[in-house]
Amino acid sequence: MLELAQKEGLNITEIKKESHSAKDSGQRQVFNELITDLRSGKFNAVLTWAPDRLSRNAGDLGSLVDLMDQKLLIEIRTYSQRFTNSPNEKFLLMILCSQAKLENDNKSINVKRGMKARAALGFWPGIAPMGYLNENRRDKPGSVIIDPERAPIVKQMFEKFGNDGWSGRKIYTWLKETKFTTKNNKEFGLGNLYLMLRKSFYYGIFEYPQGSHQWYQGQHQPIITKELFDKVQTRLGEAKDPKTYDKEFAFTRLLTCGLCGSTICAYEKFKKLNNGSISRYVYYGCAKGKDVYCKAGQVREEALIDSLLEIIDQVSLDTLGLKEKIEKELEKHSRFRSAILGIAKTEQIKSKSIDGKNYIKYILKEGDDYEKRDILTCLKTKLIFKDKKLQLPS
Repeated sequence: MLELAQKEGLNITEIKKESHSAKDSGQRQVFNELITDLRSGKFNAVLTWAPDRLSRNAGDLGSLVDLMDQKLLIEIRTYSQRFTNSPNEKFLLMILCSQAKLENDNKSINVKRGMKARAALGFWPGIAPMGYLNENRRDKPGSVIIDPERAPIVKQMFEKFGNDGWSGRKIYTWLKETKFTTKNNKEFGLGNLYLMLRKSFYYGIFEYPQGSHQWYQGQHQPIITKELFDKVQTRLGEAKDPKTYDKEFAFTRLLTCGLCGSTICAYEKFKKLNNGSISRYVYYGCAKGKDVYCKAGQVREEALIDSLLEIIDQVSLDTLGLKEKIEKELEKHSRFRSAILGIAKTEQIKSKSIDGKNYIKYILKEGDDYEKRDILTCLKTKLIFKDKKLQLPS
């Protein structure tokens, strides 16, 4: 293309290179920079190998055509063609790029169909699970073989959990002590351990796609028996506390640990007081999903709210979302005054007259768990839990 530019006397202002897929609109950083530079007048033409290098989706193609209509993009030159702001040439450009999109869409459908066909034959259509290796065979695409190094460890994990009564954390500690790693030489996380213990693939059957309820008998060699798998599933079911497993707290799944990056979990304690009443306390701490030895500690919800109140003035807000929530509360308050108290509607309080951060502080002090969770969605800044309090990311 540089030889073509030199031959035709084209002035190359800048060379941009990008390897990101052109399938999805607006996802390519370099292409977005190209559009911005064209709009600013930095250059007025594009030299590329073929039209499908610029776009394989309708959104990016529309951006190019719009720039042509605005006369900001005078010409697109490829190795064998040129496209200017001519109706016929723009139409041809759109056809060629649309053809590229059609090829992409058909390729996606064909790949999915091929993967389902492999599954129907009993071959695993993806990366082999832990304990197996993908076998590169043209006559049996998708076939997997036993990983001689890791399969015995996987079997021991199931046996220790199902037969010996080990907990997931105890198995995780054992794996760390034995320096067990994945085939990519990465640590095997506690979350992945529990996911692995639920895979029926290890005794010979599998579901594909996930959640489809379409089950296939695999052609691979099982690592464990169905009896052992059933024992593990029974223990995993017993491990769930029905009283707290689905319980929602104010800040769970909204915060991350500042030391190891795990999610922050919560649990509650009840204490009987001297006067006979029962007091409830909620504690937050690191779930230790990524590091079982994390020393983030735990703290009561009241202290967590105090630390949040201290930094609320430093965070940015989703003003549109916050305004909508305030307006709903004002409307609900107005209906209550009119319908229940019998007070006639007077001049309405305007949402814009209410300070958003003061409203958030009020909800954090006086609102219920649902309102606290809802209001935190208006924070644009992601908070972390560190040193037993909430902090802004450094």
